[in-house]
Parts: sequence; structure tokens; C-alpha cells
Amino acid sequence: MSQFFYIHDENPQARLINQAVAILKQGGVIVYPTDSGYALGCMIGDKNAMERMVRIRRIENDHNFSLMCRDLSELANFARVDNQAYRLLKSCTPGPYTFIFKASKEVPRRLQNDKKRTIGIRVPDNVIALALLEALDEPLMSTSLVMPDEEFAESDPEHIRDILEHQVDAIIHGGYLAEKQTTVIDMSDGDIEVLRHGAGDASAFE
Repeated sequence: MSQFFYIHDENPQARLINQAVAILKQGGVIVYPTDSGYALGCMIGDKNAMERMVRIRRIENDHNFSLMCRDLSELANFARVDNQAYRLLKSCTPGPYTFIFKASKEVPRRLQNDKKRTIGIRVPDNVIALALLEALDEPLMSTSLVMPDEEFAESDPEHIRDILEHQVDAIIHGGYLAEKQTTVIDMSDGDIEVLRHGAGDASAFE
């Protein structure tokens, strides 16, 4: 049965954030809030935890996982980003965007899109998520918590507890969130393509 943490959405309790980080480092899968609903997260190098996330969501090999980052300082380690792309990202992060880049050699193959060898990059505009990433001190392997046959990420932590408390190791209750998707921007081939219009303003990319 998972642990259930009530964490303040403006002043996250450091003790509870650190407990969630400890669960991640022990191989756990957690549910945590972002600026586009709730997400599943695990450590980058944890194959077993990632496979659990795949089973929960029933996703295919061509799914784009995302690296949830606290800021852009970690970007170059995991994605091939030119100066123009970096300037665009800097102007709109943190925010509800997912950026698709060619993955660097630092990203394990199993985390990349199976065909394109790409990886999603996110810098979320959510206080709890950023506190979690700061305490973890590295990006979090992540995917939106969109259950099979649903369109949007889960937004009600009590409902998440009902359906997933025996499948994940911790659920962070960070409030009831709006149902919205990220805007997805593909920068993997040198050109810029808006793959999905969501909560983030895409006008700078069109």
C-alpha cells in the first residue's frame, strides 16, 4: 500500500518532500502534482520502476517519456539543444510545455522514443514538483498520469489513491488540479513543430 502525503501547495514541508525523495531512491514509483495534472515519476536509471509505470499506463514503445527538470541547467546533459532552442526555452520555462529533443548519450536507450531516439524535457511551474526536483538534485523520469482510455491526466488525488494505492509507493496530495495538457513542441530535427496545443502559449513557436 502506498504512502499518502498531504503537501502544502505553496509551502511544501521539507520533511515530506525528503521522504518522497527517499522512496524514489529506494526504487519507488510516486505520483506527484505538476502544472498539467498529476504525473508518475521514478529515478532515471531504475528499469524496474519504469516498467511499473509502463504497466500502469499501458503505453507503447514509441511513447515519449519526459525528464522533469528543476531548471534548464541540466538540459545539455540529456538533450542536444542549439542556442536558438535554448533561448526559446528560457523565455517560457517553467511552464506547461513539453519539448522534444534528440536524446544525448547520457539518456538510456529504454527511456528514449523507440524510433526517433528522442526525449521529452519539462520544467514544471508547480511549487511541489520543483521542491521535489531540488531535493532529488537530478531530473525525474516522468509521464503524465493518464489512465488507459482517458484523455487528460488525473487531477483528483483522492481518486488516484482509490485506483493506484496498491500499484505505486507514494502519492503526493498537492491539491485538486485543473485538467489541462502541456503544449508539445518538437525541436528534434532542427525545425520547430507544435505537435499539440495545450495550456502553454505556442505563438512563439509558430
